[in-house]
Amino acid sequence: MQKKTGEKPYSCEICSAAFSRKDGYKRHMRIHSGEKPYSCKLCGSAFKNNSNLTNHIRTHTGEKPYSCDMCELKFSHSSNLIRHKRSHTDGKPYSCIICGSKFSQNSILKQHLQTHTHEKRYSCETCGRAFITSSNLQIHMQKHIAKKNHPCLVCGFVFSSSFGLKQHMHVHTGERPFQCDVCPMAFSKNSDLKRHVRTHTGDKPYSCEICSSTFSRKSTLQKHMQTHSEEKRYSCEICDARFSVSSNLQRHMRTHTGEKPFPCNTCDSAFASSDHLKRHLRTHSGEKPYSCLVCESSFSDASVLVKHVRTHTGEKPYSCQVCRAAFSDFKHLKKHIQTHTGLEFLE
Repeated sequence: MQKKTGEKPYSCEICSAAFSRKDGYKRHMRIHSGEKPYSCKLCGSAFKNNSNLTNHIRTHTGEKPYSCDMCELKFSHSSNLIRHKRSHTDGKPYSCIICGSKFSQNSILKQHLQTHTHEKRYSCETCGRAFITSSNLQIHMQKHIAKKNHPCLVCGFVFSSSFGLKQHMHVHTGERPFQCDVCPMAFSKNSDLKRHVRTHTGDKPYSCEICSSTFSRKSTLQKHMQTHSEEKRYSCEICDARFSVSSNLQRHMRTHTGEKPFPCNTCDSAFASSDHLKRHLRTHSGEKPYSCLVCESSFSDASVLVKHVRTHTGEKPYSCQVCRAAFSDFKHLKKHIQTHTGLEFLE
């Protein structure tokens, strides 16, 4: 067995990270190269580490080897079990001396402190952009690494793998080979099925390294990470709102000025953003581009479709922090909260 000396002789020439073992160094280098040598034989998904592949295979087998010794719940990932156990102990012994936030691990506290100092240690060698955490850098690197050379001959979309193209073709053929074992819903992509299954299990496999928040979707985690990694340099002179992008500040300012620079050519309506104008134009054209895969209902607004799908899945993503009641619509949650606060709900 290798003796622990504290020395880290293996250093990354790209980001200066250092490692005591060569295998740790090799695993780290895959962050920069994008190499994924471990492939799933069932669906073709590829992973950087064998442990990630092992965890992934459980999404096919349904195996949940990690059980809570305080209740009967079981989990497919050890990290999910660890997070679950904190619901019994509520153990967050590490406190931030600046804002008072509490964390279950000292390493997470250290990363959180960087959000106050705005220290960005992890830089992209391709474009120079810097990030607070290595996970943010990994997510960003995918934009540079992915090579898309598998085009769809029907709509022109291009994919980075033949497997991705094959699954995409189900959109054109209408085929839905991935069936949910719990409810009647079926999907054209296995990834969509896996996301849907989490509405039944409550599984949230994507966790934030900084504040321990967990999410059922990777895309939701990516959006959440921006709240930590993006410095909000653009501030509103009227209120305390701050933004990481100047265009978001410009849109926000219209809530104060009442400016509506996007007029409708058909009627006298005008709007503060081009997105609102586009949605409005569908009331004239009758266009409903967003269709439900379950009942084939169509909608003019994507957000309305999202709410509609919850009538099939039973998903209730908005929960009350006081009594844990859950709701499918954010407006319903706001109305519920007034039962605790006594404050009147305003539309």
